[in-house]
Amino acid sequence: MPDRSGEARGLIEFIDESPSPFHAVQAATRRLHELGFERLDEAATWPPGPGRHIVIRGGSLVAWVCDDSRRVEEGFRIIGAHTDSPNLRIKPNPDTGAAGFRQVGVEVYGGALLNSWLDRDLGLSGRVALRDGTGGAHLQLVRVDRPLLRIPQLAIHLDRGVNETGLKLDPQQHLAPVWGVGSTGEGTFQRFLADELGVGPDDILGWELMAHDLCPSALVGVDEELVSAPRIDNLASCYAALRALEDLPPATGAGPVPVVCLFDHEEIGSQSARGADSTMLPTVLERICLAAGGEREAFHRSLARSMCASVDGAHATHPNYPDRHEPQHQIRVNGGPVLKVNSNVRYATDAAGTAAFALACERAGVPLQRFVTRTDLPCGSTIGPITAARLGVPTVDVGLPQLAMHSARELCGAADPTLLIAALTGFLEVPGP
Repeated sequence: MPDRSGEARGLIEFIDESPSPFHAVQAATRRLHELGFERLDEAATWPPGPGRHIVIRGGSLVAWVCDDSRRVEEGFRIIGAHTDSPNLRIKPNPDTGAAGFRQVGVEVYGGALLNSWLDRDLGLSGRVALRDGTGGAHLQLVRVDRPLLRIPQLAIHLDRGVNETGLKLDPQQHLAPVWGVGSTGEGTFQRFLADELGVGPDDILGWELMAHDLCPSALVGVDEELVSAPRIDNLASCYAALRALEDLPPATGAGPVPVVCLFDHEEIGSQSARGADSTMLPTVLERICLAAGGEREAFHRSLARSMCASVDGAHATHPNYPDRHEPQHQIRVNGGPVLKVNSNVRYATDAAGTAAFALACERAGVPLQRFVTRTDLPCGSTIGPITAARLGVPTVDVGLPQLAMHSARELCGAADPTLLIAALTGFLEVPGP
């Protein structure tokens, strides 16, 4: 049965609270603080002994529980996901315009379905670097939920063959949103931003800002069996990972340390100071061992007992394009989490990881689906192979099935968040390799 009032609505609230990776981390931190998690400063000495802790780098977060029953000697159970989604990001000098319209210059972030951003009311979100009055700077989150931006599509009268030949968009020429009429002078966008923040234009030193769809997420369908929302890829995985950590029961005896890592920049390859291909997760795991009284040798022994579930969106079989899917691996929404396999290791799943996640699903009473892409189509990838290579731990790639991945508006099943949370909760307790 679809989850009409529980986890599906919780997912909707989390997505609407998280228009940017920075806001997703803020929302996650708020939830974890309510459960007694304490944020640690990477530049400070970490307290010894047990505790519930969080480390944040921009749009990335790592959270863990280490206590008398969750010990580093038993290894780590890691759930990884990512906070970013494909979108349109504001250029450093964005003021532009033509034909009497004021426009904002944008750059495409990740593999966005460009057509899905047309004819939508768009707001702004992200973070801004501001002077702090002492010769330094501080970072401030920004969220403007007013319909500021819109990218109008060319009328069919001026593109008569569009329905037959398909829409072709040049990112440089066709994606600059309109946000007013008249002439655009240099510094117009920066002055607008300064007014929103209540500072002077010269106080703004830089920004990481992006457009977001203003239409609220919703349960849809005649029986509300589906979730329509932006950023399901991959905030659905972030939400499920956090809920698994929240739902984790007390360990019966000594168990592994549960870790949730939510990375930024997956959509552009993860190679950044806070991406999955950074030192963030290995460094945090080593420092957890050091704070528990271990040394580097203990850290490596702990890794040898560890496993990771990389959680990212999975392709459900599209009813209008069934030929684009592997015939023997049809994936249904509301059919349970999806195990993703690729022989060329675009997904990190191997037999050991498959067994661990299958057992977790079995114990949780959750159905498990298995996905491979068609042999004649290229396969996408995610943080699983990167994490496996960085840590050398068995890793399994799984995800929640969805349609319209990388669209400004995506679709998933209303029952699937509950099933994924149950599976991930079980994974955090599955026996080690």
